[in-house]
Amino acid sequence: MSSERREPEVSVARAMQALKANRPLRAEEVCRDHLLMNPGSIDHLRLLGHALMKQNRLEEAERELRRALALRPDFAQVYEDLGSVLAMGRRFEEAVPLFREAIKREPRLPLAHRKLGQALAAVGRGAEADEAFEEFLERDPESRGIARGVEHLQAGRVDEAVDSLRAVLKGNPDKVDAMRYLALAYARDEKNLGDAEAWLRRATDMAPDYMPAWLDLGLVLAELNKHMDAIECYRSALGNDPDNPAVWAGLANAYALASYPEKSLAAFEKSLSLDPDAPGVQMSFAHSLKTLGHQERAIEAYRSAIRLKPDFGEVYWSMANLKAFRFEDAEVAAMRRRLGQGELSAGAEVHFNFALAKALEDDGDYDGAWHHYHAGNTRQRMQVTHDPLGMEKRHDEIIETFTKAFLAEHAGNGCDDADPILIVGLPRSGSTLVEQILASHSQVEGTSELPILNNLANSIGRYQPDDLLFPKSVLALQGRDWAAYGQQYMDDARRHRSTGAPFFTDKLPNNFPFIGLLHLILPNAKVINARRHPLDTCLGAYKQLFARGQHFTYDMEELAHYYRCYDRMLAHWHSVLPGKVLDVHYEDTVSDLEGQVGRILAHCGLPFEERCLRFHETRRAVKTASSEQVRQPIYTSALGMWRNYERHIGLWIDELAGVIEKLPSSVSQASG
Repeated sequence: MSSERREPEVSVARAMQALKANRPLRAEEVCRDHLLMNPGSIDHLRLLGHALMKQNRLEEAERELRRALALRPDFAQVYEDLGSVLAMGRRFEEAVPLFREAIKREPRLPLAHRKLGQALAAVGRGAEADEAFEEFLERDPESRGIARGVEHLQAGRVDEAVDSLRAVLKGNPDKVDAMRYLALAYARDEKNLGDAEAWLRRATDMAPDYMPAWLDLGLVLAELNKHMDAIECYRSALGNDPDNPAVWAGLANAYALASYPEKSLAAFEKSLSLDPDAPGVQMSFAHSLKTLGHQERAIEAYRSAIRLKPDFGEVYWSMANLKAFRFEDAEVAAMRRRLGQGELSAGAEVHFNFALAKALEDDGDYDGAWHHYHAGNTRQRMQVTHDPLGMEKRHDEIIETFTKAFLAEHAGNGCDDADPILIVGLPRSGSTLVEQILASHSQVEGTSELPILNNLANSIGRYQPDDLLFPKSVLALQGRDWAAYGQQYMDDARRHRSTGAPFFTDKLPNNFPFIGLLHLILPNAKVINARRHPLDTCLGAYKQLFARGQHFTYDMEELAHYYRCYDRMLAHWHSVLPGKVLDVHYEDTVSDLEGQVGRILAHCGLPFEERCLRFHETRRAVKTASSEQVRQPIYTSALGMWRNYERHIGLWIDELAGVIEKLPSSVSQASG
C-alpha cells in the first residue's frame, strides 16, 4: 500500500491516540490538517466532533457533525454522535430522534440505547426510558453485570455487589464503570477506603475524562482526611473539563476542609456561575460565607437554596445554626407545615425539628422548643452509633497506661517544638471563644479542629505483629519513637498553617483523652481545657445538631455519662501532670475577661496584648457552630440557660450532681 493511500489511516490513528491520551487539542489539529485537503473525510469529521466535545465547544462540534451527516446521511454512528452533542447541551428533546435514528439504522449500537434512555429520562418519559435501558442491558452483558452490582449496592448487599463487579472486571479489566462502582462498594466500609481510592485512581488513569470517577475520588480522599490530595484530584479533573460545575463545587469543599476558606469561596462562586440552580451548592456556598463572617450574604444563599428546594431541611437548620439569627414568620410556618405533613426523610425530619426548636426558643416558648429538640435528638440517635461502654473501657485503659510512673519513665524523649496550643473540652463549652482570644494574638495562628492527634494515636502499633490498639500500643515505644511521632504531628499540622506565626491553636475538643500522649511526643505543647457549667454544657450539646461525630450528644443519659467520663479523665491529667492543663471556665471568662485573658496568655508563655480583649474584631475563618457568637463582644446572656429547661432536665441534674458540687463558687453563682 502506498504512503499516499495509508496517510488517512495514519492520520485517523494519530487523532484517536491523542483523544485516548486526553489531548483533544492535538486531535483537533490532526483532523483539521487532514480536512484542509480532504474536506469530505467522514472519519476525520467525526473525530473532530469528538475533540471539540471534549473541549466543551458544542456549537462547533454540532456544525462539524451536521456536515458529516449531510455527506453520509446513512451513517448510524454520526446520528449517535450528534445526539450526544445535543444531550451535552441539555437539548434532550432534539437528541431523542437522533438516537432513535441511529438505532434504526444500526440496532447493535449498545451505547445509543443507553443514551436514548438517558435523554428520555431527562424529559420525563420514564416508561420509554426504561424500555431503552432494558434494550441496552440486553445487548451488553458487561453492562448487565454492572447494573446487577449497582442494584445490590443500592439494596445494601455490599458483598454481592463486590462479587458482581469483580466478575465483570475479570472478563474486562478495562471496564471503568465497574471500577467506579466497585470503589463505591468498598467505600461503604471505612476500613476499605484505601481499596476504594486505588480503584478510583485506576479508573481516572485509564479514562481521564470520566468525571464521575474524579468526583468520587475526591469524596473518598476527603473521608481519608487527604485534603490536599483531594484538591489535586479536583484540579486534575478541571484540566479535563474546566467548565464542570460539580467539579468546581468539589474543589470548593476540598479547600474548605483543608482550611483555605477564601479559595473555597472563589471556587463556589465559579461553580454557581456555571450552574446557579444547584441547591446543595448554594447551601455549601452559604457555609463558606458564614465561615468568613459574611452573614447577610450567607442568609441570602441559604434562602436561595430553599427557593430551589423547599423541603431542604438541612438549610433551615443551617440558618438556625447561625445562632445570631431569627426566622421570619413565614419560615416558621413552612417548617411547621413540613413536619406536619409527615412525608420527610429521616434526615430532613431531624433538621426541621432542630431548626423549629431554635425558632421557638427565640420566641421564649421553651416547652415547645424542648419538644422539638428532644424529637430531633431521638430521631438522630437512631441514625448514628455510639458505644458508651466501649468508650469508657478505652478511657480506663488510657488512665491505666499513662500513670505518673510511665510518664516519668519516658519524659524528655519527645520533639522539642513548642508551637501547638491545644484547646480541649466538650462541645459548646466555650472552646471557640478561647481559640478566638488566642488567635487575636500577634504570635498565634488559629487553625481549626485538627484530627491529627487522634489519627496519630490510632496509627501507633497498626503494623506491629501483635496489632495492639491505643493506648496499649504505646507500651512498645522506645526513646526515639516519641520524638518521631511528635515530628509527624508537626509535619501534618504544617499543612494547615499559612501565616508564619510561631504558635498555632489546635481546637478539637475531643482530644482530651490524648493529653498524656501529647505530653510525651511534644512536651512543650500547651493545653487549655475549656469548661462550662455541666448543665449548660449538656443543654448546649443537646441543642446542637453536629455535622459529623459527637454521637454521644443525642441521648440524655449517654450525654451525662460522657460528661462524667470527661470529668474523670481531666482529673487524672491534673493528678499525673500537674500544671500541664489550664482550666478556663466560660463563666469566669465572660465575667472577668481581662483577668482570664491574662491567665490564658501567661499559661501559653505569651506577652499580654490588648487586642486579645477585642477578640470580636479579629477577622478570621471560624468553622464551628459558635462562629457568629465569637464575632460579638463579650455577653452574659448565655449564662444559666439551663434554667429555662429545668423541668425537662431532671436526669442531668441527678446524674451530674457530684460534678456540680465541685464547681468553683464563681461558676455556680454565675450559672445558678
